[in-house]
This record gives sequence, structure tokens and C-alpha cells, in this order.
Amino acid sequence: MYGDVGSVEWNTQQIPLFWFKSSTAASFEMSNSTSLPQQISLFRSRIQSRSFDDVTVRILETILVSKDVQLLIGVRSALTQFMRDEALLIVREIREESVEIKLLCADFLIHVFAIIGDVESCLALRYEALTLREQKATTYPELQVDCKEWFTFAEQSVENGFHSIANQACEKALMCSKANHMANPKTDDVFNDMHAIKKIGRVKDAALFTISSKSGMWIEVTISLLIL
Repeated sequence: MYGDVGSVEWNTQQIPLFWFKSSTAASFEMSNSTSLPQQISLFRSRIQSRSFDDVTVRILETILVSKDVQLLIGVRSALTQFMRDEALLIVREIREESVEIKLLCADFLIHVFAIIGDVESCLALRYEALTLREQKATTYPELQVDCKEWFTFAEQSVENGFHSIANQACEKALMCSKANHMANPKTDDVFNDMHAIKKIGRVKDAALFTISSKSGMWIEVTISLLIL
């Protein structure tokens, strides 16, 4: 899968083609004569038609190979805003869909935002996907989020300056670690012992100490859309 939403393998044959059109990816080649505006138009069209496949990803990668730094900055900015707007529409469109489709869509969007370089959107959608998996784990045990996943996410959030969401992830990791320690007091798993709890606590303290307004608008808007 594209992003970091878990290791679950889904049966994509059951997913509506409206969401995951594909299979021309193997033969896809962008013509050298295709202009940048045409490439951008094609990418936008495929996203708006919900063609979530390797072809769309390869078009995006082609768009972002420009050596013109100033041009690339402008293109990345425009694509970031476009994808944020589309992502909000997409998560609303899939609100009534299965958890499988929600996670696959989040997976694709995370990958696209990563290519564009929009770290904040990646973190927002990863948090949503992890929370969705956590909520559905009772029905789908294979979706269970372990302490290590929450802790890794918290560390990455702190490293990128998003301390508020890191704090929330630390809370999740602590609850998970303590629950696992109580259920399996004799386990040697590093994420189920007091050393792990102290380690998570240090990251949490660092996040609280440096809570920043940077952890703001986009994350606040997107959190919970997948899980409503």
C-alpha cells in the first residue's frame, strides 16, 4: 500500500472501480512534448475523477521534476492547496463507505501528499487512519494499532514540529502500553514494559513543552472526518 496506515492487506477486487481505476499504469508514459500545464491539468482531472492509481502518482512525480526552483515552489503550493481541497471532498464522499475503502483512500492521499511535500497533511491523514483502525479493531482484529505505531507517529510529529498531535499520539501510546503491560505482565516486549512508558512520557513532555500554533488549521479541520 502507498502510505503508513498499517500492514493490512485488502481485497481490492471488491472495491468500486469509481475509487481505484487502474491498470493502464504499466503502459503509461508521459510524452516529452507534454507541457507542464497539460501535466497539471491531467493530474487534476484524474484526482477529480477519483482515479487513485499508479498512473496518477507517476503523473504527479513527472510534474515535480522541474529544475526551476522558483517554478517548483509555486507548483507545489498550488498542488498542495488543490489536494487539500480535494481531500476534504473525498473523505466526505466516503463517509458511508466501508473501513476498507476509507483506509485505501487515506493510503493513496498520504502518498500523494508525501510526494508534494505536505508533511502536515500526511500527519493529519495518518492520525485519522490510525484512529479509524483503533475504533474498528474490535470488529477487525487485524487493524489493531500497537504501541510502537503510535509512538513512531508521535516521534515523527515532534520531529516535524507538530507537537499538539504528537501529544495526542503519546496519550494513545501510553494507554496502549499500560493496557498491554497489565494484560501481559511477564512479557519482554519493550513496548509493554515500564521502560517504554518512560520513553513515551519523555516524548510527551517534549511535545507539551513546545506546543506550537503550527499544529493548527489543516490538522484541526481534517481530524475525525474519516471516523465520523
